[in-house]
Amino acid sequence: MTTTTEQLSATTLLRFATAGSVDDGKSTLVGRLLHDSKSVLTDQLEAVARVSAGRGQDAPDLALLTDGLRAEREQGITIDVAYRYFATARRRFILADTPGHVQYTRNMVTGASTADLAVVLVDARNGMVEQTRRHTAVAALLRVPHVVLAVNKMDLVGYEEGVFAKIAEEFTAYAATLGVENVVAIPLSALAGDNVVEHSAAMDWYGGRTLLEHLETVPVGGDPRAEPARFPVQYVIRPRTAEHPDYRGYAGQIASGVLRVGDPVTVLSSGRTTAVAAIDALGRRTDVAWAPQSVTVRLTDDIDVSRGDMIAAGGTAGAPTKDIAASICHLNERPLHVGAKVLLKHTTRTVRAVVKDIAYRIDTSTLERRSGAGGLQVNDIGHIVLRTAEPLALDPYADNRRTGSFLLIDPADGTTLAAGMAGEPFVSVRRATATTDEEGWT
Repeated sequence: MTTTTEQLSATTLLRFATAGSVDDGKSTLVGRLLHDSKSVLTDQLEAVARVSAGRGQDAPDLALLTDGLRAEREQGITIDVAYRYFATARRRFILADTPGHVQYTRNMVTGASTADLAVVLVDARNGMVEQTRRHTAVAALLRVPHVVLAVNKMDLVGYEEGVFAKIAEEFTAYAATLGVENVVAIPLSALAGDNVVEHSAAMDWYGGRTLLEHLETVPVGGDPRAEPARFPVQYVIRPRTAEHPDYRGYAGQIASGVLRVGDPVTVLSSGRTTAVAAIDALGRRTDVAWAPQSVTVRLTDDIDVSRGDMIAAGGTAGAPTKDIAASICHLNERPLHVGAKVLLKHTTRTVRAVVKDIAYRIDTSTLERRSGAGGLQVNDIGHIVLRTAEPLALDPYADNRRTGSFLLIDPADGTTLAAGMAGEPFVSVRRATATTDEEGWT
């Protein structure tokens, strides 16, 4: 099997997430997007129409296409992440509709962690609010490659260009301070369908693409050949049968880059070097494989390799370390304090760790660093230092989202505590002013 440019660069799937404050219209936007792109089954639309009519509404409430939990429908808010799968003639999509209420900000981390694009909604009447800033900060923390500012409810401000321009300018400036430079702003009305799938006659001053057009055409993913190969070992295969008495393969999913037969590789964390002897994919031998394919790799030397080890392109990986500095988003109701003992899950490996320091937490409204002495509360974003029981081979998250990310887990009950991104702070945030120096900053 040979590798072609088309095979490596073809992108047919876009993962994207929606975010925004409560009542900004996320669910309505998603419903409109599904409805107008002909991605709603007839029986689903009929069910929504019946429920809407029972509430005395004249038209189907498209938000009901995504607000599937009974509590969501009763309260009129999104609580959990709602995933929807749809396709157009140009691309397939996996959409994560994330909650807007501050209580469920942590759910956005789940929805956006694998997203290629984030759609941040703003109510044109209210402009940017604290939750808008928080969601944008989370998107920056997760280094989502593309951000769309959707200024919704333009029909309620008379489709005024000036309102849109002011919000777009403020948002773009704030996003730039977070390191987010690729922002596309689109004025729309999810309720009326303006600029969602079809262009709006009421906003002829806007000459850009509709939301769907942008989603269909935004470049997604890079060339795997430009990334260093990373292959976390998930399972060791040793059948020991008469047909395969000496077979030893290492199964898993390629996290990044390309693996070829003959490539020199390093096994981490042992540091032993060897080469790729063979690659098996879908039961057949191949000479090359690339992310995110699931394969079995065989090595030329009989060395110690087990679950949790990382097979990396020779000479491209840093030295494994027990000391990890990382930005994290705290997801659990229980605060995270210095000295906390946790489990750290990185790719296919889980090790014991302790929180050595909480350097600071970030005020998402002002982007100032605040003292971390009091620990991190639910939804807080902060920078911490961990000490692990065993060395780990993490890449900086800025270089590799797959091998630079990890989870912190409660060792007592297995619940997820935090999502972490290894490396330097995700943004050059400001230290707090003199009024905050009393909290410990100088």
